[in-house]
Amino acid sequence: MKIFREVAITVLIAVAVFLALRLTVQSYTVMMSSMEPNFYQGDCIMVNKVCYRSAGPLRGQVIVFDPPPPNDESRYPFIKRVIGLPGDIVEIKDGQVFINEIPIDEPYISPEPPQNNKDYGPKLMSDDEYFVLGDNRNNSSDSRAGWTVPRDNIIGRAWFTYWPPSKWGVVKHYSYPELNGASQQQMTASQSLGVQLE
Repeated sequence: MKIFREVAITVLIAVAVFLALRLTVQSYTVMMSSMEPNFYQGDCIMVNKVCYRSAGPLRGQVIVFDPPPPNDESRYPFIKRVIGLPGDIVEIKDGQVFINEIPIDEPYISPEPPQNNKDYGPKLMSDDEYFVLGDNRNNSSDSRAGWTVPRDNIIGRAWFTYWPPSKWGVVKHYSYPELNGASQQQMTASQSLGVQLE
């Protein structure tokens, strides 16, 4: 009888741990090449699903999300980098990304020469939308096509790469020192652009 009780307790603990993990992390396999050279097709990552429950993602973080229209028929979640936050003014000119009229440095993008330098914006992000881009700008379906990501669509933050073994480790995110302390510039830019925003 004691053995059955110990087995039952062990099973209950295992189930509890499994359910806790399912609620907090999720595995994800990269299906496309839009995030090269940082994530390749077939890479497996763990996604932190609870980190955005109290606050949204930060600029430079890599997120996994359910694609919004017109991509919502995709069988797979998307993985992209957050570039524009709610309240930001995003613009792309000749391949250079501007946030609140400040050009940002992007050392993580693919070094291949850009093939599509289509301009975008300026566009003011609403209170519930995020502007995302793939690191492989020549092969990425992202917010340059006119769609943004609602917060409700975000599954979580890319947290840990576990396959292939050579890439095992915590996912590196990026911050933009050129934007630090730019909140006043953001307000000024928002006011000066006014009706020009899309």
